[in-house]
Amino acid sequence: MAKIPELLVERIHSADRIVLLTHVRPDGDALGSSFGFADILRGLGKTVCVFLEEAVSPLYQFLPGCDSIVTDVGQIVEFTKESGACLTIALDAGDGNRLGITPEELKSLEPVLAIDHHKSHKDYGLGRWVDPTKSSTGEMIYELALKLGAEVSYAAAVNLYVAICTDTGSFRYDSTLPRTFQIASELVEKGVKPHDVSQCLHDNVSLQRIKLLKEVLETLKVYEDGKLAFVHVTGDMLDRSGASTDDLEGLVDYPRSLGSVKVAVFIKEIMEGEISVSLRAKGECDVAEVASRFKGGGHRNAAGFRFSDKTIDEVHLLVLNELSGTLKNSVE
Repeated sequence: MAKIPELLVERIHSADRIVLLTHVRPDGDALGSSFGFADILRGLGKTVCVFLEEAVSPLYQFLPGCDSIVTDVGQIVEFTKESGACLTIALDAGDGNRLGITPEELKSLEPVLAIDHHKSHKDYGLGRWVDPTKSSTGEMIYELALKLGAEVSYAAAVNLYVAICTDTGSFRYDSTLPRTFQIASELVEKGVKPHDVSQCLHDNVSLQRIKLLKEVLETLKVYEDGKLAFVHVTGDMLDRSGASTDDLEGLVDYPRSLGSVKVAVFIKEIMEGEISVSLRAKGECDVAEVASRFKGGGHRNAAGFRFSDKTIDEVHLLVLNELSGTLKNSVE
């Protein structure tokens, strides 16, 4: 059984109402954990409100519970003021500044607890359960459900399976441990159909995404005898293809799939004045540690960071120099 802080268990049991938050631009783990946990908590008789900064991406609109989110912070604040004990839990968010709300708004939602598996987690809130050995926050939520003696319904099982599946790269990353497969198996026993989930996640792309992929792959550059691969995207590329930012998810896996590649880099210039970088690794390079040097974070195999004062070319050179040195040191 996972070592879950008693403070977390006690606070959940004593709360009447619970607010769930996650990071901005939520991925499958963030969304699956949020919707799955919300269903589990409701099964315990809690009134639950899930806050997201914006509507759910079309890619994840098959998730049960995605239509019950709240995007108005004011509504969340009012929810916390209603009668009865209220608790706020941040899921899969390594940084309290990336929850889609201001520090003042977060303070008004206290007490705040955090559940996260990011190695780069920055402590915030009253308390936290952070376990970088877990494959995903979804895996942690399943363990927490067992600790709480809660029922995991079919809807919750689908969400948690998607959370685990997406954050392990469909069970490919080295964070995938025997317990990960055990949990996935138990979720399948609850009715989850891996084929259906895979079809929703991977076999449902738009023509616009394919057009965008073509443009992105044309930017491919490799370095260090093929160990590093870089691609990028711009707002103009999105406009030409007719794709949306939702179509960017997973594109970094294409350069990562090259046999010689140890680290793939995806540089995204899609908002004026902001460039984001996604890193995906295989093997010995810890990209979370690399991301921390740029004030970012993530997991050993998947991490990211942002710049607000540089061009794509400048970011490309900075990241290339950093990763080149990291790869050389890992070999020595």
